[in-house]
Amino acid sequence: MRVTGEWVLFEKFKVVETVQTFFTVNVGLTSTYTYKAFRSSQAMLSRLSIRSAKSVSFVRGISSTVPALKSTYDSPDFSHYLNKSKGSNDKSRDFTYFMVGSYGLLGAAAAKSTVEAFLSTMSASADVLAMAKVEVKLNAIPLGKNVVVKWQGKPVFIRHRTPAEIEEANAVDISTLRDPQADSDRVKNPEWLIMLGICTHLGCVPIGEAGDFGGWFCPCHGSHYDISGRIRKGPAPLNLEVPEYEFADEETLVVG
Repeated sequence: MRVTGEWVLFEKFKVVETVQTFFTVNVGLTSTYTYKAFRSSQAMLSRLSIRSAKSVSFVRGISSTVPALKSTYDSPDFSHYLNKSKGSNDKSRDFTYFMVGSYGLLGAAAAKSTVEAFLSTMSASADVLAMAKVEVKLNAIPLGKNVVVKWQGKPVFIRHRTPAEIEEANAVDISTLRDPQADSDRVKNPEWLIMLGICTHLGCVPIGEAGDFGGWFCPCHGSHYDISGRIRKGPAPLNLEVPEYEFADEETLVVG
């Protein structure tokens, strides 16, 4: 709009200039008449300039208040990409839901199997579980004899003690022992003594019915144990260890 107003003013100046040129050059009037015509054209020019200026300012005022025209830019049409069957019985959508659910169930089952397989590798093997407990028939062990069984890879001494041996074990003054322990604290049934056959010094296996006290002797470093498995002489610091065991019945011992 601003360009249009200036163009109108320019055209009016051009008309006045053309009138001046016509009177002074082409018509050939006298200088006095030419001067009057010139003054008259100047007055006309002033009136035209004022009117043009007012029109330009009016147009500018209008242009500042007129809101911007709406853009004619054409937005892309994506209607042909839309699902035209929306709201109808879409079988493909049902099939998609079915497949997603099926794959989800298969994935959950596979994850469960993987976790179970991983946890099973951390559990004890079958041979270890088999050795977790050992049953021993006590009626097969004669009175006054030793039996060695294997439990979790360790030797276990089972002694069927005589009444004399029981009396001997109870007669010892525990205050004189390196590892003080009464015989009654080491046995559940005084007739049966159950111990791990591992020397508490360096892990050797002592020999039964040997040593200075009639119990067990470790020939590696000279440790002597009495008939209750208590250390009496040598470098071993502790008594022979007593494992967990129970009597299932009068003739069955369960170690472990």
